[in-house]
Amino acid sequence: MTKLDQYLEAATRENTRQSYQSAIRHFEVEWGGFLPSTADSVARYLADHAETLSLNTLRHRLAALAQWHIEQGFPDPTKAPVVRKALRGIQALHPAQERRATPLQLDQLDQVISWLDGTIAKAHEEHNRGAKLRHCRNRALLLLGFWRGFRGDELTRLRVEHVQAVPGEGMTCFFPQTKGDRTYQGTTFRAPALARLCPVEAYVEWIHVAQLDNGPVFRAIDRWGHVSDQGLNTDSLIPILRSLLTEAGIASAERYSGHSLRRGFANWATANGWDVKTLMEYVGWKDVQSALRYVEAADPFANYRLPSSKHKSVE
Repeated sequence: MTKLDQYLEAATRENTRQSYQSAIRHFEVEWGGFLPSTADSVARYLADHAETLSLNTLRHRLAALAQWHIEQGFPDPTKAPVVRKALRGIQALHPAQERRATPLQLDQLDQVISWLDGTIAKAHEEHNRGAKLRHCRNRALLLLGFWRGFRGDELTRLRVEHVQAVPGEGMTCFFPQTKGDRTYQGTTFRAPALARLCPVEAYVEWIHVAQLDNGPVFRAIDRWGHVSDQGLNTDSLIPILRSLLTEAGIASAERYSGHSLRRGFANWATANGWDVKTLMEYVGWKDVQSALRYVEAADPFANYRLPSSKHKSVE
């Protein structure tokens, strides 16, 4: 690979590159399409998958196809009128409500952390290094993910050398590139030190017991307590979260996903008087619509609703 190839590859985030490669593979190998493609072929591809793939997934496939054609020097067939018209028709005939992750509420976070504290103490007493490491990692993962409103890919990309943590004061987390950072300026996020459920203390303890001084913050741990050199895969976060919720006694753990921490924090912040501008600046959203997708709308009739239990109708 030449230096130019390295720079060109670095211009696209790894997650985006992998997902685009998967989309191209689906079009070319699984569906049997040819590249470069025609607009009619792309429109037929959309029609063939209109009932099995979500509208957002179809848009993602179009973005991947568009990038492939542009990078290879071919005309972009996805901008053709027939493709755009096909997509509008699919949206009209197959409307779907956006599915959103269930937010993790603060009392639920408290319940999970209490369970983790108990399991950490038990693992320490039993000299079970593997269990202690996993529980310390998961506690730091949950608390930092919640109080910073991080996405799953941000948690897995966070590196020790980019974190400055001072117990009792706070911590900063630097990312050389974030989702909205198209100019590669880098972004620094700050997390508070709290009296309870403190992300700073949880992070410091995890780094101490894992003996980490560089590389990914959150890593896989085998049954013997060996900490991997590689960071956790983003896809592993949902199983970790659901497993923790289940073991801590949280009902319907399958409804939660990697965005549950982010949505949970956004709802907590809104309930505690944060305005949208403050929330956007803290989390890193660039537009209002992104922020509003994570916030549960207030119920304007909450104070006027009838009691739900033992209410009898008037005859």
